[in-house]
Amino acid sequence: MISDAIAAFDQIFSPPFRKVLLRSLALTLALLALVWFGLNRLAAAYATTPWPWLDTVLAIVAAVGLVVGLVFLVAPVSALVAGFHLDELAETVERVIAPDHVGQALPGGQASWLAVKFAAVSVLVNLFALALLLLPGINILAFFGANAYLLGREYFELAALRYRPIDEVRALRGAHRVYLFVCGLLIAALVAIPVLNLLTPLFATAFMVRIHRRLSAPGRG
Repeated sequence: MISDAIAAFDQIFSPPFRKVLLRSLALTLALLALVWFGLNRLAAAYATTPWPWLDTVLAIVAAVGLVVGLVFLVAPVSALVAGFHLDELAETVERVIAPDHVGQALPGGQASWLAVKFAAVSVLVNLFALALLLLPGINILAFFGANAYLLGREYFELAALRYRPIDEVRALRGAHRVYLFVCGLLIAALVAIPVLNLLTPLFATAFMVRIHRRLSAPGRG
């Protein structure tokens, strides 16, 4: 597991992964800049009072709120943008570790649905993290537990669906649920690190492709 994680982390800086990363970040920043500009103009148009000083205070509060909100959205939006390239990256990993045993590309509709699911899971995880700030003492354990389960499950399914139908994927996941949860903890550790968490979709894909190959080896069942 650890060797797979190290190999996956090394691979996300290779040219194919780096290209997707830069493209995702560029599109993410462009989308967020447009959202910020639009909401800022909207706030400026409606946040008017008879008192200029209060207008200034409201403008500052609105600007700070927008920045905080957009920081919150960076990870989900980047996960959505990167999600449309994860099947392609999974194939890249497969060709590196086993060129003679490459899976089948997912149908366009299924790949798009997975991208939306990854973004939704990212939003859920981030909302959960914010809520847990109010619960000191259990927030860290709950954060890592939720991330490990959700992200481990979703990215394992992405890797496994290239080789087997969904029923078999779920059966395999159920048979190795504890192992996959521990694998998910490694992904959760990356999520917890600001800036590096933007690498999560790429790392998780490269990592889970390797984990699926390991669990599919003869004798593992």
